[in-house]
Amino acid sequence: MHEHSSSRGRRISGAGTAALSLGLCLCAGQLVAASPASAAAATPVTAATAKAATAAVKPKLTSKVSSHSLAWGNSIKVTSKVLDPRTGKAAKGTVRLQIYKNGKWVLWAKKAVPSSGTVTFTAAPKATVWLRTLFTGPGYVQASSSMKITVRVNGAKILAEARSHTGALYKFAAAGPKRFDCSGFTQYVYKAAAGKKLPHKADGQQHYGKAVSKSGKRVGDLIIFRSGSYGYHAGIYAGGGYMYDSPHTGARVGKHKMYGSNYVVRRLVA
Repeated sequence: MHEHSSSRGRRISGAGTAALSLGLCLCAGQLVAASPASAAAATPVTAATAKAATAAVKPKLTSKVSSHSLAWGNSIKVTSKVLDPRTGKAAKGTVRLQIYKNGKWVLWAKKAVPSSGTVTFTAAPKATVWLRTLFTGPGYVQASSSMKITVRVNGAKILAEARSHTGALYKFAAAGPKRFDCSGFTQYVYKAAAGKKLPHKADGQQHYGKAVSKSGKRVGDLIIFRSGSYGYHAGIYAGGGYMYDSPHTGARVGKHKMYGSNYVVRRLVA
C-alpha cells in the first residue's frame, strides 16, 4: 500500500509539475498577449510606421534673387534653401530652375541639394521673364517659388541685334529681315531689339529719342549723318569710332569706320 501510495504520489507530483510548468507557460503567454500597454503600443506603432513611410512631407523652400531688375546682358543669382521641417536639415532631392515660355515651364538648369540645403544658380535672361524654382525629392511633396525678372533694354542689346545682321546685302527701300537700306536697317534693329518705331527715312529718324552730345555717345546710340541739317544716312554706334550700318548699293551690313563730323546722336534706350 505504501509503495502504491508512493507511486501514486509520484504520478501526481509529476503531473503537477507538468501542469505547473504548463500553467507558467500559459501565464507567460497570456501576460505577453494580454498586456494593455503592449497591445496599445504594438498596433498604433505599426500603423504609424506604415503611414509615415508612405506619407509625403512638404519641405520648407525659401528662394530669393539678387535683383528683380537688370540690364540686358547682365546676370542674376537665384538662391534656394530646402529644409525638412521634421529635422531642420537639408531635404534630399533636386532643385530645378525653370523659365515660363510659350505657356509652360521650361527647364533652365538643375542641381542636387547639398548637405547645406542651399542651391545657387546664375542666370542671364534676355527679356523680361518669370522664373521658378521647383524642388522634388523622394518622400516629399513638390514645392515651388516663382519670381518676375524685368530685363531693361540697353545699348548692348541694340548692338547685338545690329551685329546679328552682318552680311545682309544693301537694297534700296528694303527694311529687312534679309536686305536693308540704311534707314531700313536702323528701323528694323530698334523695333526688333527694343520695340521702338522709327520712320523709314534717315532725316525723320534724327528727330526721335534723346539728343546726346558727340562726346557722350554710347554703344547702341543712333547716328544720323547730315548734309547741312538734312539727315541722309543712318547707323548704330558700335564704340571706338565705328558703327554698324548698311552703306550703299553693292555693300553689306557690317561694322564700318565712321566718317565726317556732321552728324547727330540720338539715344532711344537707357
